Amino acid sequence: MRIAIVGASGAVGQEFLRVLSEREFPIDDLLLFGSKRSAGSKYTFRGKEITVKELQHNDDFKGVDIAFVSAGGGTSKEFADTITKHGTVMIDNSSAFRMDADVPLVVPECNAEDALNRPRNIIANPNCTTIMMVVALQCLENLSHIRRIHVASYQAASGAGAAAMAELEQQYREVLDGKPATVSKFAYQLAYNVIPQIDSFVDNGYTKEEMKMFNETKKIMHTDAQCSAMCVRVPSLRSHSEAVWVETEEPVSPEQFAEAIRNGEGVQLMDNPAKQEYPMPLFLAGKDDIYVGRIRKDLANENGLTFWLVGDQIKKGAALNAVQIAEYLIKVGDVK
Repeated sequence: MRIAIVGASGAVGQEFLRVLSEREFPIDDLLLFGSKRSAGSKYTFRGKEITVKELQHNDDFKGVDIAFVSAGGGTSKEFADTITKHGTVMIDNSSAFRMDADVPLVVPECNAEDALNRPRNIIANPNCTTIMMVVALQCLENLSHIRRIHVASYQAASGAGAAAMAELEQQYREVLDGKPATVSKFAYQLAYNVIPQIDSFVDNGYTKEEMKMFNETKKIMHTDAQCSAMCVRVPSLRSHSEAVWVETEEPVSPEQFAEAIRNGEGVQLMDNPAKQEYPMPLFLAGKDDIYVGRIRKDLANENGLTFWLVGDQIKKGAALNAVQIAEYLIKVGDVK
Protein backbone atom coordinates (compact mmCIF):
# COMPACT_ATOMS: atom_id res chain seq x y z
CA MET A 1 0.00 0.00 0.00
CA ARG A 2 1.49 3.30 -1.17
CA ILE A 3 0.08 6.37 0.56
CA ALA A 4 0.65 10.11 0.05
CA ILE A 5 -0.13 13.10 2.25
CA VAL A 6 -0.41 16.45 0.49
CA GLY A 7 -0.05 19.38 2.87
CA ALA A 8 2.04 17.34 5.27
CA SER A 9 3.38 20.32 7.22
CA GLY A 10 -0.03 21.78 8.10
CA ALA A 11 -2.07 21.08 11.24
CA VAL A 12 -4.24 18.48 9.47
CA GLY A 13 -1.25 16.98 7.65
CA GLN A 14 0.47 16.43 10.98
CA GLU A 15 -2.73 14.92 12.35
CA PHE A 16 -2.76 12.50 9.41
CA LEU A 17 0.66 11.24 10.47
CA ARG A 18 -0.55 10.70 14.05
CA VAL A 19 -3.82 9.01 13.04
CA LEU A 20 -2.18 6.69 10.50
CA SER A 21 0.30 5.65 13.15
CA GLU A 22 -2.29 5.21 15.92
CA ARG A 23 -4.55 3.06 13.76
CA GLU A 24 -1.69 0.97 12.35
CA PHE A 25 -2.88 1.78 8.84
CA PRO A 26 -1.29 -0.60 6.30
CA ILE A 27 1.47 1.40 4.62
CA ASP A 28 4.43 0.04 2.70
CA ASP A 29 5.57 3.41 1.39
CA LEU A 30 4.59 6.90 2.59
CA LEU A 31 5.16 10.01 0.48
CA LEU A 32 4.85 13.54 1.84
CA PHE A 33 4.15 16.57 -0.33
CA GLY A 34 3.97 20.27 0.38
CA SER A 35 4.50 23.74 -0.98
CA LYS A 36 7.84 25.04 -2.17
CA ARG A 37 8.24 26.61 1.26
CA SER A 38 7.76 23.36 3.18
CA ALA A 39 9.64 21.13 0.73
CA GLY A 40 12.74 19.70 2.38
CA SER A 41 11.14 19.47 5.82
CA LYS A 42 11.64 16.11 7.47
CA TYR A 43 9.17 14.09 9.56
CA THR A 44 9.59 10.76 11.28
CA PHE A 45 6.95 8.09 10.70
CA ARG A 46 7.28 4.63 12.24
CA GLY A 47 10.95 5.20 12.86
CA LYS A 48 11.72 6.31 9.32
CA GLU A 49 12.61 9.88 8.38
CA ILE A 50 10.66 11.15 5.37
CA THR A 51 11.46 14.33 3.44
CA VAL A 52 8.63 16.50 2.13
CA LYS A 53 8.69 16.81 -1.66
CA GLU A 54 7.41 19.86 -3.51
CA LEU A 55 4.02 19.23 -5.07
CA GLN A 56 4.42 19.55 -8.82
CA HIS A 57 2.66 18.62 -12.06
CA ASN A 58 4.57 15.42 -12.78
CA ASP A 59 4.24 11.66 -12.30
CA ASP A 60 5.06 11.52 -8.57
CA PHE A 61 1.67 9.94 -7.84
CA LYS A 62 2.16 7.01 -10.18
CA GLY A 63 1.73 3.87 -8.09
CA VAL A 64 0.17 5.76 -5.16
CA ASP A 65 -3.01 4.03 -3.97
CA ILE A 66 -4.51 6.78 -1.79
CA ALA A 67 -3.62 10.45 -1.40
CA PHE A 68 -4.85 12.38 1.62
CA VAL A 69 -4.99 16.01 0.50
CA SER A 70 -5.19 18.94 2.90
CA ALA A 71 -3.53 21.93 1.28
CA GLY A 72 -6.45 24.26 0.58
CA GLY A 73 -9.12 24.38 -2.09
CA GLY A 74 -7.00 26.16 -4.67
CA THR A 75 -4.28 23.53 -4.50
CA SER A 76 -6.83 20.71 -4.62
CA LYS A 77 -8.43 22.09 -7.77
CA GLU A 78 -5.11 22.76 -9.46
CA PHE A 79 -3.58 19.36 -8.74
CA ALA A 80 -6.60 17.02 -8.76
CA ASP A 81 -5.89 15.72 -12.27
CA THR A 82 -2.18 15.32 -11.52
CA ILE A 83 -2.95 13.33 -8.39
CA THR A 84 -5.62 11.06 -9.88
CA LYS A 85 -4.44 10.53 -13.47
CA HIS A 86 -2.68 7.24 -12.69
CA GLY A 87 -5.55 5.82 -10.61
CA THR A 88 -4.78 7.28 -7.19
CA VAL A 89 -7.84 7.78 -4.99
CA MET A 90 -7.80 11.39 -3.79
CA ILE A 91 -9.48 11.96 -0.42
CA ASP A 92 -9.74 15.73 -0.28
CA ASN A 93 -10.13 17.73 2.91
CA SER A 94 -10.92 21.09 1.28
CA SER A 95 -14.28 22.50 0.20
CA ALA A 96 -13.25 22.40 -3.48
CA PHE A 97 -15.35 19.42 -4.59
CA ARG A 98 -17.82 18.82 -1.75
CA MET A 99 -20.95 19.85 -3.61
CA ASP A 100 -19.93 18.49 -7.04
CA ALA A 101 -22.50 15.93 -8.17
CA ASP A 102 -19.80 13.51 -9.37
CA VAL A 103 -17.80 13.63 -6.12
CA PRO A 104 -19.08 11.67 -3.10
CA LEU A 105 -19.13 13.50 0.25
CA VAL A 106 -18.57 10.86 2.90
CA VAL A 107 -18.85 10.33 6.63
CA PRO A 108 -18.39 6.56 7.10
CA GLU A 109 -20.89 6.31 9.98
CA CYS A 110 -23.57 7.72 7.65
CA ASN A 111 -22.87 6.91 4.00
CA ALA A 112 -19.69 4.85 3.57
CA GLU A 113 -21.05 3.16 0.43
CA ASP A 114 -21.11 6.51 -1.41
CA ALA A 115 -17.31 6.33 -1.53
CA LEU A 116 -17.52 3.46 -4.02
CA ASN A 117 -19.13 5.65 -6.70
CA ARG A 118 -16.45 8.21 -7.60
CA PRO A 119 -16.27 8.95 -11.34
CA ARG A 120 -13.31 11.32 -10.91
CA ASN A 121 -11.52 9.17 -8.29
CA ILE A 122 -12.06 12.00 -5.81
CA ILE A 123 -13.81 11.62 -2.44
CA ALA A 124 -14.56 14.78 -0.47
CA ASN A 125 -14.16 15.02 3.29
CA PRO A 126 -16.95 17.23 4.67
CA ASN A 127 -16.65 20.36 6.77
CA CYS A 128 -15.64 19.57 10.35
CA THR A 129 -18.78 20.98 11.99
CA THR A 130 -20.97 19.00 9.61
CA ILE A 131 -19.07 15.76 10.24
CA MET A 132 -19.48 16.06 13.99
CA MET A 133 -23.19 16.82 13.78
CA VAL A 134 -24.21 14.13 11.27
CA VAL A 135 -22.45 11.36 13.22
CA ALA A 136 -24.81 12.14 16.11
CA LEU A 137 -27.83 12.83 13.88
CA GLN A 138 -27.50 9.47 12.15
CA CYS A 139 -28.35 7.79 15.47
CA LEU A 140 -31.57 9.84 15.63
CA GLU A 141 -32.43 9.40 11.94
CA ASN A 142 -32.41 5.64 12.56
CA LEU A 143 -35.27 6.17 15.05
CA SER A 144 -37.37 8.71 13.14
CA HIS A 145 -36.81 10.85 10.06
CA ILE A 146 -35.38 14.28 10.87
CA ARG A 147 -37.35 17.21 9.45
CA ARG A 148 -35.50 20.27 10.74
CA ILE A 149 -32.20 21.06 12.41
CA HIS A 150 -31.12 24.22 14.19
CA VAL A 151 -27.52 24.35 15.36
CA ALA A 152 -25.20 26.83 17.02
CA SER A 153 -21.54 25.92 16.78
CA TYR A 154 -18.82 27.04 19.19
CA GLN A 155 -15.66 26.61 17.16
CA ALA A 156 -12.14 26.57 18.57
CA ALA A 157 -9.21 28.57 17.26
CA SER A 158 -7.70 25.40 15.82
CA GLY A 159 -10.39 25.44 13.14
CA ALA A 160 -8.37 28.24 11.54
CA GLY A 161 -5.08 26.34 11.76
CA ALA A 162 -1.98 26.10 13.92
CA ALA A 163 -1.12 29.79 13.46
CA ALA A 164 -4.55 30.76 14.83
CA MET A 165 -3.98 28.65 17.93
CA ALA A 166 -0.63 30.34 18.47
CA GLU A 167 -2.23 33.77 18.02
CA LEU A 168 -4.88 33.03 20.65
CA GLU A 169 -2.22 32.01 23.16
CA GLN A 170 -0.22 35.12 22.29
CA GLN A 171 -3.28 37.35 22.73
CA TYR A 172 -3.95 36.02 26.23
CA ARG A 173 -0.35 36.73 27.23
CA GLU A 174 -0.46 40.21 25.71
CA VAL A 175 -3.75 41.16 27.36
CA LEU A 176 -2.57 39.92 30.76
CA ASP A 177 0.65 41.91 30.31
CA GLY A 178 -1.34 45.05 29.49
CA LYS A 179 -0.18 45.10 25.86
CA PRO A 180 -2.27 45.51 22.69
CA ALA A 181 -3.41 42.15 21.37
CA THR A 182 -1.96 40.97 18.08
CA VAL A 183 -4.82 40.48 15.58
CA SER A 184 -3.94 38.74 12.33
CA LYS A 185 -5.76 35.43 11.82
CA PHE A 186 -9.19 36.72 12.87
CA ALA A 187 -11.09 39.94 12.21
CA TYR A 188 -11.01 40.78 15.93
CA GLN A 189 -9.24 39.81 19.11
CA LEU A 190 -10.45 36.32 20.06
CA ALA A 191 -9.04 36.18 23.60
CA TYR A 192 -11.80 37.06 26.11
CA ASN A 193 -14.20 37.37 23.19
CA VAL A 194 -16.45 35.42 20.79
CA ILE A 195 -16.79 36.26 17.10
CA PRO A 196 -20.14 35.43 15.42
CA GLN A 197 -18.60 34.95 12.00
CA ILE A 198 -16.71 32.03 10.47
CA ASP A 199 -15.81 32.45 6.79
CA SER A 200 -17.28 35.20 4.62
CA PHE A 201 -20.93 36.23 4.33
CA VAL A 202 -23.13 35.31 1.38
CA ASP A 203 -26.19 37.12 -0.01
CA ASN A 204 -28.72 35.58 2.39
CA GLY A 205 -26.90 36.87 5.48
CA TYR A 206 -25.44 33.48 6.41
CA THR A 207 -21.73 32.72 6.24
CA LYS A 208 -20.17 30.14 3.95
CA GLU A 209 -19.51 27.97 7.02
CA GLU A 210 -23.20 28.05 7.93
CA MET A 211 -24.25 27.23 4.37
CA LYS A 212 -21.84 24.30 4.33
CA MET A 213 -23.82 22.78 7.21
CA PHE A 214 -27.07 23.37 5.30
CA ASN A 215 -25.90 21.85 2.02
CA GLU A 216 -23.53 19.14 3.19
CA THR A 217 -25.99 17.63 5.67
CA LYS A 218 -28.46 17.04 2.83
CA LYS A 219 -25.85 15.39 0.62
CA ILE A 220 -24.30 13.16 3.29
CA MET A 221 -27.55 11.95 4.87
CA HIS A 222 -29.55 11.86 1.61
CA THR A 223 -32.20 13.89 3.38
CA ASP A 224 -34.65 16.69 2.79
CA ALA A 225 -34.02 18.02 6.30
CA GLN A 226 -33.37 21.75 6.50
CA CYS A 227 -30.41 22.86 8.65
CA SER A 228 -30.19 26.44 9.94
CA ALA A 229 -26.83 27.20 11.55
CA MET A 230 -25.12 29.97 13.52
CA CYS A 231 -21.35 29.43 13.59
CA VAL A 232 -19.31 31.23 16.25
CA ARG A 233 -15.58 31.34 16.95
CA VAL A 234 -14.81 30.94 20.66
CA PRO A 235 -11.52 31.34 22.55
CA SER A 236 -10.81 27.67 23.18
CA LEU A 237 -7.80 26.05 21.57
CA ARG A 238 -8.99 22.74 20.19
CA SER A 239 -12.27 20.81 19.74
CA HIS A 240 -15.54 22.30 18.53
CA SER A 241 -18.85 22.24 20.38
CA GLU A 242 -22.40 22.40 19.03
CA ALA A 243 -25.84 22.99 20.50
CA VAL A 244 -28.40 21.21 18.34
CA TRP A 245 -32.20 21.38 18.15
CA VAL A 246 -33.89 18.71 16.01
CA GLU A 247 -37.46 18.06 14.93
CA THR A 248 -38.40 14.51 13.93
CA GLU A 249 -41.47 13.13 12.14
CA GLU A 250 -42.42 11.00 15.13
CA PRO A 251 -41.74 11.90 18.76
CA VAL A 252 -38.51 10.42 20.13
CA SER A 253 -37.90 10.44 23.87
CA PRO A 254 -34.59 11.60 25.34
CA GLU A 255 -34.15 8.09 26.72
CA GLN A 256 -34.57 6.54 23.26
CA PHE A 257 -32.05 8.91 21.73
CA ALA A 258 -29.60 8.38 24.60
CA GLU A 259 -29.82 4.63 24.05
CA ALA A 260 -29.23 5.11 20.32
CA ILE A 261 -26.12 7.18 21.08
CA ARG A 262 -24.95 4.55 23.58
CA ASN A 263 -25.16 1.92 20.84
CA GLY A 264 -24.12 4.17 17.97
CA GLU A 265 -21.02 4.16 15.82
CA GLY A 266 -18.40 6.87 16.41
CA VAL A 267 -20.29 8.45 19.31
CA GLN A 268 -20.11 8.32 23.09
CA LEU A 269 -22.80 9.25 25.60
CA MET A 270 -21.61 11.64 28.31
CA ASP A 271 -24.79 12.78 29.97
CA ASN A 272 -25.16 12.81 33.76
CA PRO A 273 -26.39 16.25 34.85
CA ALA A 274 -26.65 15.17 38.50
CA LYS A 275 -22.88 14.75 38.54
CA GLN A 276 -22.21 17.67 36.18
CA GLU A 277 -21.00 15.27 33.52
CA TYR A 278 -21.29 16.58 29.98
CA PRO A 279 -18.91 17.01 27.02
CA MET A 280 -16.39 19.86 27.17
CA PRO A 281 -13.64 20.69 24.67
CA LEU A 282 -11.00 21.06 27.38
CA PHE A 283 -11.13 17.33 28.10
CA LEU A 284 -11.90 15.84 24.68
CA ALA A 285 -9.05 17.01 22.45
CA GLY A 286 -7.40 14.03 20.79
CA LYS A 287 -10.43 11.74 21.15
CA ASP A 288 -11.73 9.81 18.15
CA ASP A 289 -15.45 9.90 18.89
CA ILE A 290 -18.12 12.58 19.08
CA TYR A 291 -19.38 13.03 22.65
CA VAL A 292 -23.06 13.78 23.24
CA GLY A 293 -24.80 15.10 26.37
CA ARG A 294 -27.50 17.43 27.74
CA ILE A 295 -30.14 15.40 25.87
CA ARG A 296 -33.65 16.67 26.61
CA LYS A 297 -37.02 17.45 25.08
CA ASP A 298 -37.31 20.71 23.19
CA LEU A 299 -39.81 22.74 25.22
CA ALA A 300 -40.84 24.66 22.09
CA ASN A 301 -41.52 21.63 19.89
CA GLU A 302 -43.43 18.48 20.85
CA ASN A 303 -41.52 16.49 18.22
CA GLY A 304 -38.22 18.10 19.16
CA LEU A 305 -35.07 17.15 21.01
CA THR A 306 -32.08 19.27 21.93
CA PHE A 307 -28.58 18.16 22.83
CA TRP A 308 -24.94 19.23 23.08
CA LEU A 309 -21.97 17.64 21.37
CA VAL A 310 -18.19 18.06 21.36
CA GLY A 311 -15.60 16.62 19.00
CA ASP A 312 -12.00 17.16 18.03
CA GLN A 313 -12.40 18.85 14.66
CA ILE A 314 -8.79 18.28 13.60
CA LYS A 315 -9.13 14.58 14.34
CA LYS A 316 -12.63 13.30 13.53
CA GLY A 317 -13.50 16.56 11.79
CA ALA A 318 -10.64 16.14 9.33
CA ALA A 319 -7.84 13.53 9.40
CA LEU A 320 -9.60 10.64 11.14
CA ASN A 321 -12.69 10.83 8.94
CA ALA A 322 -10.52 10.70 5.82
CA VAL A 323 -8.54 7.73 7.16
CA GLN A 324 -11.77 5.93 8.03
CA ILE A 325 -12.92 6.41 4.43
CA ALA A 326 -9.67 4.82 3.26
CA GLU A 327 -10.08 1.96 5.75
CA TYR A 328 -13.54 1.29 4.36
CA LEU A 329 -12.22 1.17 0.79
CA ILE A 330 -9.59 -1.36 1.85
CA LYS A 331 -12.10 -3.39 3.86
CA VAL A 332 -14.46 -3.85 0.92
CA GLY A 333 -11.57 -4.55 -1.47
CA ASP A 334 -12.06 -1.40 -3.52
CA VAL A 335 -8.42 -0.43 -2.92
CA LYS A 336 -5.83 -3.16 -2.49
